[in-house]
Amino acid sequence: MIGLCLGLAGAVWAQVPTPVFTLAWTHTIEKVRWEEDYRVTPEGLVLGEARVKGSGAGMEIPHGAELREGSWHYQRQLPPLQPLRLGRTPEAGDYQLCFNQQCQWLSAWLGPPQASQPAVELWGCELEVASSPRPRTF
Repeated sequence: MIGLCLGLAGAVWAQVPTPVFTLAWTHTIEKVRWEEDYRVTPEGLVLGEARVKGSGAGMEIPHGAELREGSWHYQRQLPPLQPLRLGRTPEAGDYQLCFNQQCQWLSAWLGPPQASQPAVELWGCELEVASSPRPRTF
């Protein structure tokens, strides 16, 4: 079964058994929520629709975006991302991973953001049926 792996440099820290998810975060300066929908494929993470609640410094609304229900909705044509690298520091806050109609902070899988580990990568992977406690699957 294909799912989502979380880790760095190919080392798996956690596995999430979902073929689709939304990545959400709050812009550190403008305090505006961003959301991106992804589909997990063997080639990588395919970005679908994205949404942002407003604009501001360094976060212009993309051309062709439509305002619906208080958010700008748009799509970008990108090749599959494998891996998707995220900056993750205590100062910037954490990301939320949403699937099965629930959102959880990445810290639920990885612990809180740490300055000594300022990044995490997400990629599509075949989930292991593990008998050992690591990597964790949720």
